Amino acid sequence: MAMITQIEDFFSRGCGRCPRFDTPECSTRQWAEGLAGLRKLCLSAGLFETVKWGHPCYMHAGRNIAIFGAFRGDFRLSFFNAALLRDPENILEKQGPNTRNPDMIRLAANGDVARLAPVILSYLEEAKGYAEAGIKPQKQTVEFDLPEELVDAMDADPELAEAFHALTPGRQKSYVINLNGAKAPATRISRIVKFRDKILAGKGATER
Repeated sequence: MAMITQIEDFFSRGCGRCPRFDTPECSTRQWAEGLAGLRKLCLSAGLFETVKWGHPCYMHAGRNIAIFGAFRGDFRLSFFNAALLRDPENILEKQGPNTRNPDMIRLAANGDVARLAPVILSYLEEAKGYAEAGIKPQKQTVEFDLPEELVDAMDADPELAEAFHALTPGRQKSYVINLNGAKAPATRISRIVKFRDKILAGKGATER
């Protein structure tokens, strides 16, 4: 099943990642009102709207700012480079146990968007400021540097992040070497999409 590439498809059909795509059971149907509200907030903040990894992604100054998606029990607004955010409302949560920094706002009711609108907008404005200034989080020490496209993909896809961090260092490195061998960012993104099922299966880049 192919992930969607057109923004309107997400709001009318879903992300394209599971068999519930384009059915009444798709999580985007349950959270349609809240997702529309998040979209309105992101656009009102002056962010550029696009689709990445099958989800609405919002950019500023050439950098990914936030992305959102729908799940069975909630819908979430996730921030890229979340380590920079001050989080004065203490509202950010980690996507999972292997997530390094709290990076998402979990919304459990459609009405939460309107209730939290001032907070969401303030966090978006803070993230925009870092993008404009070219400020990025300090790199954490790892055995190898992950390609930026892979970091962004994992920020946008909690299931992928959990699976990748559960891989052995050798398998992780196999993906890093493969992705770094591609010169164009678009090629690296395409490879990540193709690798997703293998990563979820616990395999390395060269394993069958």
